[in-house]
Amino acid sequence: MRLGIPFPDLDALTPDVWDRVLETNLRGPFLLARAAATALKSSQGYVINISSAGGITPGSRSIAYSSSKAGLNHLTRCLAVAMAPEVKVNCIAPGLVEGTRMANRLPQRNAEGARRQAVLKRVGALEDISEQVVTFCRSDSVTGQTIVIDGGMPGAMR
Repeated sequence: MRLGIPFPDLDALTPDVWDRVLETNLRGPFLLARAAATALKSSQGYVINISSAGGITPGSRSIAYSSSKAGLNHLTRCLAVAMAPEVKVNCIAPGLVEGTRMANRLPQRNAEGARRQAVLKRVGALEDISEQVVTFCRSDSVTGQTIVIDGGMPGAMR
């Protein structure tokens, strides 16, 4: 089953593909947070969801993927309300991240285009994401937030 279906290919975006992508990217994080809620509350814990810049703007290659990540961004806000004040729930939405399988699969011209569009003239790095996870876990006054890590793509600045 092909999951990364381009936006214009609506006929290929079957309900089965839609359900599988949302099951993985939206239902999975919900069920995990729900199952861990009691332990997280008793330990004043943190939930850090990993979304995608494709959930902020329709820039990914798949309607189902972008929609599932947009849902995850909102689930983050909803869980922040549901689990407060004991648990802080935040989200990181990476764009292109250097050195990842996805970045390595992209045609070179696409990766170069992303770097050129980024106001910092670079895209995200794994270290940027890990440092943001640590920053979220050090903060006791930030919850319900989604931060995009993409080198500053103008289309994702909202």
